[in-house]
Amino acid sequence: MTLTLLKRDLSRFFPFAGSGGAALPLLFFLSVAMLYPFAVGPKPELLAQTGGGVIWIAALLAAILPLERLVASDMELGVFDQLKLRGVTEEAVMAVRMVAHWISFGPMLIVASFPAAALLNLDGPTLEILLLGLLAGTPGLAAAGLMIAALTASLRGGAALSGLLLIPLCLPILIFGAGSLARGETASLGFVAAISLLLVAITPFAAGAAIKAAREG
Repeated sequence: MTLTLLKRDLSRFFPFAGSGGAALPLLFFLSVAMLYPFAVGPKPELLAQTGGGVIWIAALLAAILPLERLVASDMELGVFDQLKLRGVTEEAVMAVRMVAHWISFGPMLIVASFPAAALLNLDGPTLEILLLGLLAGTPGLAAAGLMIAALTASLRGGAALSGLLLIPLCLPILIFGAGSLARGETASLGFVAAISLLLVAITPFAAGAAIKAAREG
């Protein structure tokens, strides 16, 4: 059942599936990297100094785009009720969906960081720190996004509200991730990994409880 759920979720979230799928976060991410030099000017020193932080902001904002389709559509269709009748708990469904959500955008953003780094004139050591930070931080972004999507799925205007709630929740990841680039060291990435791991650990239970409350409400 776990593999079946994972295949189903990946078919919905993977690039170019459904209404854009994971292509939208990827295109948004690359668009920010392409447009930023036009906004601040082509000075290599300025781009190298600020480009890493811009990539982190782009990654956070790109994680907001798929939130509306993570939970709300399945709740409207009664998918969670059907899975419950088959003995699949909400927590298990959310754990699988969290993994599928990260697979659909996390690795692609990491790969897209190579052309983005070239556009923003980031050197090799800075790119290495950036890649390690995204590898540690994107699971937390995916987990936080799913948790917020589950909490707001049954609310009117939940799509707009979810984006506003996700930003402050993921702000520590952004601060430590961008801070490691500013200092040129990897020590702060331990905090990124710790925060990300905490979000990954609690999200299946928090999101599952939210789905259960919405079903019984």
